[in-house]
Amino acid sequence: MKDKDLNKNIFKDAIRQSFAKLTPRIQIKNPVMLVVYIGAIFTTILFFISFAGIKDENSGYTLAIALILWFTVLFANFAEAIAEGRGRAQADSLRSARKDVKAKKLKSASNFEDYTEVLSNLLKKGDIVYVKSGEQIPMDGDVIDGAASVDESAITGESAPVIRESGGDRSAVTGGTTLLSDWLVVQVTAEAGESFLDKMIAMVEGASRKKTPNEIALQILLVTLTIIFLVVTATLLPFSNFVSSQVGQGSAISITNVIALLVCLAPTTIGALLSSIGIAGMSRLNQANVLAMSGRAIEAAGDVDVLLLDKTGTITLGNRQASVFIPVNGVTEKDLADAAQLSSLADETAEGRSIVVLAKERFGIRGRDLTKLGATFVEFTAKTRMSGIDYQGNEIRKGAAEAVKNFVLDKGGDYPEECNQIVKQVASDGGTPLVVVKNNIILGVIYLKDIVKNGVKERFEDLRKMGIKTIMITGDNPMTAAAIAAEAGVDDFLAEATPEAKLILIRDYQSKGHLVAMTGDGTNDAPALAQADVAVAMNTGTQAAKEAGNMVDLDSSPTKLIDIVRIGKQLLMTRGALTTFSVANDVAKYFAIIPVLFFGIYPQLMALNFMGLTSTKSAILSAIIYNALIIIALIPLALKGVKYHEMPAGKLLKRNMLIYGLGGIVAPFVAIKLIDVLLTVSGLV
Repeated sequence: MKDKDLNKNIFKDAIRQSFAKLTPRIQIKNPVMLVVYIGAIFTTILFFISFAGIKDENSGYTLAIALILWFTVLFANFAEAIAEGRGRAQADSLRSARKDVKAKKLKSASNFEDYTEVLSNLLKKGDIVYVKSGEQIPMDGDVIDGAASVDESAITGESAPVIRESGGDRSAVTGGTTLLSDWLVVQVTAEAGESFLDKMIAMVEGASRKKTPNEIALQILLVTLTIIFLVVTATLLPFSNFVSSQVGQGSAISITNVIALLVCLAPTTIGALLSSIGIAGMSRLNQANVLAMSGRAIEAAGDVDVLLLDKTGTITLGNRQASVFIPVNGVTEKDLADAAQLSSLADETAEGRSIVVLAKERFGIRGRDLTKLGATFVEFTAKTRMSGIDYQGNEIRKGAAEAVKNFVLDKGGDYPEECNQIVKQVASDGGTPLVVVKNNIILGVIYLKDIVKNGVKERFEDLRKMGIKTIMITGDNPMTAAAIAAEAGVDDFLAEATPEAKLILIRDYQSKGHLVAMTGDGTNDAPALAQADVAVAMNTGTQAAKEAGNMVDLDSSPTKLIDIVRIGKQLLMTRGALTTFSVANDVAKYFAIIPVLFFGIYPQLMALNFMGLTSTKSAILSAIIYNALIIIALIPLALKGVKYHEMPAGKLLKRNMLIYGLGGIVAPFVAIKLIDVLLTVSGLV
């Protein structure tokens, strides 16, 4: 289905839902709009009893007031329904990926032939299943054997397949995804109905969305203001009766006008949009392929002032690249490059391939016929920390400086001090040194450099403007970490990071009143994720990491944390801006209509009718028409969010006060006057 058709369907469904929400059971959930709802009912009753001769106001005028109040309620319902409609559309898309499939439940993880076929909804936590190429993974789980390419587009929207394998941090798989190659043995980690996909559907539908503390606090304020205005308007009826009888001129305010006045005085604009702002904020996060376990987490992201960012994949590209060949005295750079390339021809790591490419770019050294050389490759192992090649009596090795040094000395060779100095210099510059030796003679050092991502430094500068401190987390030694931190432009770093060190760092900042956010994907990140205020677990990560976090990034992109902070801040900005507009809006309406309402009793109040409104009826009608229309006008802003600007909180507050505060004061005066003119010219009042 095309986006245009989807939007049309959402719009139609929102209109239907607007009417479906016209029940007391739903309206009572929004106390501010409940007042408008009750007012609409009362004015409708007043209209019908006017035919029995019990007239409060002219029947046509009462009907107009009633209809406008009903439209006001419908517009508020529409704002919420269209926000929910987006979530339902996302949920329907996800639900199509969730279907009961036959799963091969193994009796033993080692015997793939001995299995029973069961429906996926009958699987239990701890069950072991075997999945082959072309089959759908039946339930969330961890890979305990095998490696395969998995299509996760149904969940993430990304068409590129990903690799899932046993061990490490890429072992988690999600039910509803499809194997494109090979096979996997998966241990189920979720019960039926509690899978990651089930939770995601519930969240994007809004079924499990609870009001956040900030929403609750704002709603309490709005209810308090509404109660105050309810008391004020309730006293106007006896007050106006008393005054008109004492003064002997004018007439008491009608019940219809009192109800209309109450609706104009109450904070209906933000009351109508408050729910849709929260739902839309959650929707924007879902569109960024992030699942938040609670609305509280999104709001916390907006208040974060310390970001813990993993170096690899977030700040750097994730793979070190060969950048320079540094020979020792007596050796040419070309000879070093030639030996380094030979030792890397069978090295399929990103580092190994970059060495081959650098030698080709610098000296035009291309691959050679290895069968003629009779070469034997030596693979890298954690024990030797070296790799290389043996051919035609030659022996070449490359690896960590300490490992190569021991290799050379054990064979009676010499390890020059010059090489030591080169290694130290590379490390101090933030690089990784690989020493190359040929036939027990040190040739020099390959400088592997962490490539800092383009634009990262500028993004950190933007975060600094917002008052957010960035801290790089890395397992590198302090010297290397300091060099990369300086190049990337982060504010601080934690080198040789351990799970305990991360946890201590987070607690230290929190004890000083800071809100801390971090990302993680491994089991060793779980303690720190559980402690952080905003904890984003990678979808490719372990089950422990996902359970510890309060958000899951479906794209497993470490840089997503920065986007999450932006979305959180945008949510708070939108709510704050529209609240400011609503309050200013209400203040302007008071000055516009209250003088006109009483000038029948106090003609002196005509001096305050600086807007030149025609009459009490035209003023009231104009105000409540504007009151209804402004809700519709602000729905796109509530759904899209206020445009995000990277600036300190103080400047942001001043900017929003100027734009939305001043706009909230000016808009009612202009709009009410314009509507009043149209009503008068058309002869409707």
